[in-house]
Amino acid sequence: MLVEKVAVVGGGLMGAGIAQNAAESGKNVTLIEVNQSKVNEALQNIEMQLELKVNKEKITGEEKEQTLKNICVKTGIEHIRGAELVIEAVPEDLEIKKSVFTQFNQYADEHAILASNTSGLSIAAIGSATQRPEKVIGFHYFYPVPVMKLVEVTPSIITNDSTIGAMFDFAHSIGKKPVRCKDYPGFLVNRLLVPMVNEAVYCVMEGAEPKDIDEAMKLGANHRMGPLTLADFVGLDVLLATMEGLYHGFQDSKYRPCPLLKKIVESGNYGVKTGKGFYYYDELGKQLQQAVHI
Repeated sequence: MLVEKVAVVGGGLMGAGIAQNAAESGKNVTLIEVNQSKVNEALQNIEMQLELKVNKEKITGEEKEQTLKNICVKTGIEHIRGAELVIEAVPEDLEIKKSVFTQFNQYADEHAILASNTSGLSIAAIGSATQRPEKVIGFHYFYPVPVMKLVEVTPSIITNDSTIGAMFDFAHSIGKKPVRCKDYPGFLVNRLLVPMVNEAVYCVMEGAEPKDIDEAMKLGANHRMGPLTLADFVGLDVLLATMEGLYHGFQDSKYRPCPLLKKIVESGNYGVKTGKGFYYYDELGKQLQQAVHI
């Protein structure tokens, strides 16, 4: 099945990026949020990102306008009707996702593929909320979606081959490189990356400066971005939720979140999106100065 009609449920940074990427690839996209205010915010974010690309001469003004024409915004999950692929991009909470997939089961067309952008929750558990788990699959994008090439394609033990094949074809059609993962917590990237970031937070708790940790990993391990800067861009709240998912999923102490990370999240500082994490940021997300000193 060649997917041309896509519905994206959830218009946050990830959902808006998913919608933008699909629309730029010529897909007909319906972006769905819970109310008009959130729909407007998502659309404004997409317009801003496209305008930045125009200013950098990566796309033309005409291409920007065509991308926007490819996106229809709606409120209410019932508007997934008619989509060949429905992608969920709601908060990383299993019960929330299962509730959304229960509604997918009610409103999505019978032939539609139901995909979750979860970064590590059980696809089998998410699929259990529907009466068609064979058509449920993980399709995990990376932030920022229009830039990052990788998608993790994660079938459950019940997902059928036609669904898997269709999602690999879809990934290629939107300019992404798909890798297949097993349905275990964290999949591939987060299972490897999150413990490294967590260890960096422990280093801060023990007295190391965030800027020194980041510089060390950039120059010593040839990373393009230090682990604490990366954590701020991902969102410290999202990172903590992922760590807790790994910890509870594997019951292994090596995934236990650092207490300092919990304290920073409890203080309401999540990184770039709040203007403060391990560093301070301006309204455009530019890093200003170190925020955490131990």
